Amino acid sequence: MSHTPHIDSAELQSLVEVDRVHRRCYSDPDIFELEMKNIFEKTWQYCGHESQIPKPGDYYTFQIGRQPMVMVRGEPTASHPEGEISVLYNRCPHRGVQVCGSRAGNAGDKLTCPYHAWSYSTDGALVTTPGELFGVPGYKKYYHEELDKKEWGLVPVAQMVNYRGTIWATWDRNAAPFEDYLGSMRLWLDSALDHRDGREGGSVVLVGVQKWRTNCNWKFPATNFIGDAAHVVTHRSVDMVNLNPSGTEGRRDERPEGHAAFGWPDLGHGGLGFASRPEEEFPRLASFQKYTHVSEYLANAAQAHRARRAGRIHQQGKGTIFPNMSFHEDQPRTIIVHNPISPTQTEFWRYYLIDADAPAEVQDTLRHYYMTYSGPGGMTEQDDLENWTSATEASQGAVSRRFPYNYQQGLRYSVPYEGLPGAVWCGERVTEQNQLIWLKRWAEFMEGRDWDQLMRRSQVSNDVSFPIKLVR
Repeated sequence: MSHTPHIDSAELQSLVEVDRVHRRCYSDPDIFELEMKNIFEKTWQYCGHESQIPKPGDYYTFQIGRQPMVMVRGEPTASHPEGEISVLYNRCPHRGVQVCGSRAGNAGDKLTCPYHAWSYSTDGALVTTPGELFGVPGYKKYYHEELDKKEWGLVPVAQMVNYRGTIWATWDRNAAPFEDYLGSMRLWLDSALDHRDGREGGSVVLVGVQKWRTNCNWKFPATNFIGDAAHVVTHRSVDMVNLNPSGTEGRRDERPEGHAAFGWPDLGHGGLGFASRPEEEFPRLASFQKYTHVSEYLANAAQAHRARRAGRIHQQGKGTIFPNMSFHEDQPRTIIVHNPISPTQTEFWRYYLIDADAPAEVQDTLRHYYMTYSGPGGMTEQDDLENWTSATEASQGAVSRRFPYNYQQGLRYSVPYEGLPGAVWCGERVTEQNQLIWLKRWAEFMEGRDWDQLMRRSQVSNDVSFPIKLVR
């Protein structure tokens, strides 16, 4: 049975120190339960993409923390001509059975529980039409029409936003506005979500979503994708295979210069990206030269991008949005969510993105490349999963817990970066500043701070020699 343990502030802060992290963070059941309460009931969470529910009645199930959720599209209205999207707790208030048991589908105009046939409209309201099999069977005869449908509908999230086609939600009605929560990290997220020709949004989920479970703590992948460039040795075997879509060495095409680690100390986000440059000066190298139809498509899109955004600053990067959503803006262009199942088990959900109007043959080629690169059968993902499983095993046991993990790499070599307000960078790709920034934010949420405290700039963030110091 789950419980919410009390772990005081001093104990939490002892787990994340200046240059080391206690192994207990990655295996302790009490810490895990506190994460469910103070992080996953409070932060903004990625739910899915609007392209997964294109028609009225379409639904898609996912989870926030360990809670089953469903996003569903309603019927068109004057204010929402494409149908309003709702995000609901996917448990029937009557006996707790999941209302939508499939991963995805179309429920028509009602979501109906398979246990006692209580039915709900697509906005979660309980349907109590007398005399129907669906609605609330026996509403008139057995409930005497006294059931309060306003009280017994499906529970909606406290806040929900549609950001460039991606759906985000939080259980905390006092949570900071979503764009404030993102900060200037949103410019990097835009680089993944926007059309390759520069139009805002314009991406859709390519085919389905890959899902798999691994025996690792969810924080290892979150802090890996936030900018751990030192683990490149892990993928040496993939580099030797020359998975590169242009037929040269390595697993990706060559990237422009200026690729470095950036982190947002007050927000917990971070990743690897390019130094800001004017759109006209950002170097775009040829890619996918093995596939003429793809390279031509991307080259034409890049030319249109440059024309459409002339005079603007080019921002491009990949990383982790605190706490557990990571994305790649290119090669492969994906989103991955690290869903916590237990202290030592994580369920991964991998989404692949494509321009909505990309030709079918371009979509098919990119699908093959993305899935060969990422996912449970992808060559790089298999390397990572072995590492995270091994690290989780090493975080358990009385002897292991006596020795912390080292997070010293690049410490004290970060400076503020004007091109991304609120961010710091070290001018290098290889550093552990981002992992420490994420862990600092983790500790702040774990202490149970309110949102005014969480969004107030810490007094030490401007100390550029020590941007990851915990607030005491």
